[in-house]
Amino acid sequence: MAGKDSDWFAESLYPSVRFAFRAERVLHHEDTGHFELALIENAAFGKVLMLDGITQVTTGDEFIYHEMMSHVPILAHGAAKRVLIIGGGDCGLAEEVLKHRSVEGLTQVEIDASVVEFSRTHFGDFNAPVFDDDRFDLVIADGADYVATTEDRFDVAIVDSTDPVGPGAVLFTAAFYAGLHRVLNPGGVAVTQNGVPFFQKDELVGSMRDLGRSFALSAAYVAAIPTYVGGHMAMGFATDDAGKADVPLETLKARFAEAGLSTRYYTPAVHRAAFALPRFIEEAVEEGRARI
Repeated sequence: MAGKDSDWFAESLYPSVRFAFRAERVLHHEDTGHFELALIENAAFGKVLMLDGITQVTTGDEFIYHEMMSHVPILAHGAAKRVLIIGGGDCGLAEEVLKHRSVEGLTQVEIDASVVEFSRTHFGDFNAPVFDDDRFDLVIADGADYVATTEDRFDVAIVDSTDPVGPGAVLFTAAFYAGLHRVLNPGGVAVTQNGVPFFQKDELVGSMRDLGRSFALSAAYVAAIPTYVGGHMAMGFATDDAGKADVPLETLKARFAEAGLSTRYYTPAVHRAAFALPRFIEEAVEEGRARI
């Protein structure tokens, strides 16, 4: 596979930087038809899933990414009953969403059924509850086509995509973001995976521009996730209700308590702080908004 050197598997996303995982064991390796998939075991990160040489999830720190991608939009919304996930084939995000008792239905749209089945087999330590939950509806389809055509509507939409290369590129376009806006109920919230701004500034600038063409507010928040090297990871946050990006701490505390969540990274205070961006990331957000 791309980036493989003996027992080291290199992250191939960044052309000027090499980061590699040592494989204590190669657990699985195949071409799914959509992706080249590899699962290895690493001493520091546990199980590491890579698609086309790009790291997707590790069992060591998946909780950070999945908690921040799910609890921030749901608790910011405050009354989310129907949630949409685009991508997210490892189903860790679905597991976090379904911890919210207020969520009545979760639709997950994933392009590659084999990724879901693979993850069900190998990541059961964090996704097993998803497949026994009657609220979970898995749709195998292209996410861009789905948001352009479905008659279903949602309160929160979360885009747990691969990076903007290969099959994931369409999920970073103005047309796709218009589809996200289309499927949201009034006051709905969309959250997107927007990479590491230190290495992927253009990705964040472009998303802020294109989200802002469909939503009244395009914003971002950050989390520190060891797997995704380069500093903070950015999540796009888009809504027509700007107040949802600035929910008071006491309100978040009340919603968090009512939800009865048990978390390892997310707290209401972290939620608030995540929207306080380092200046270089704030400048990228402002640059994107200026191009709307």
